[in-house]
Amino acid sequence: MTDQPTNGGPRTRSTKTRGEERAEAIATPSRIELAERIELLERELEEARRAEEEHRNNWHRSAADFANYKRRTEEERSTLTQFSNAVLIGKLLGVLDDFDRALDNVPDEIHDPWLEGVQLTERKLRSVLESEGVTQIEAVGQPFDPNLHEAVVHEDTADHPDNEVIGELQRGYRLHDRVIRPSLVRVANNPKEH
Repeated sequence: MTDQPTNGGPRTRSTKTRGEERAEAIATPSRIELAERIELLERELEEARRAEEEHRNNWHRSAADFANYKRRTEEERSTLTQFSNAVLIGKLLGVLDDFDRALDNVPDEIHDPWLEGVQLTERKLRSVLESEGVTQIEAVGQPFDPNLHEAVVHEDTADHPDNEVIGELQRGYRLHDRVIRPSLVRVANNPKEH
């Protein structure tokens, strides 16, 4: 790198430095190339935003699905817990029926402490079942409802309205709001109303 003298004028360099050579070697894009590059980057950015929005929407849907699933399983667990004893309660209803039949056939004049113990046991069993949500279905005098009653006998009678329950052969019970055993009933057929 020597400076060349010129005829009275300033000296000029004839060779370039390495830095200058490297700077010239770098290809500088034109304005058109820069505009195309910006356009490409803007399209990529828009695609990334759309993908991000789609992922966010999918996440929201998944979160809502999970919340619904959780609520549904809680409801199912609650229902299962509520009715898990239904089979055992159904078997105990047979024992309660036996108590009712035995106590209905006791003569009025008998006042035995043993009988009072049996009555107390029956009341205690009924109380335990009631505490578990078991309630008796009212049948006699009610209109026949196939959801609550099972008609065993249809009797022709003019004393009662048509399709009224006139007798109960076996009590029916509900566990909470669900029928676990329908009432076995006698139903009136009133020929005057046909």
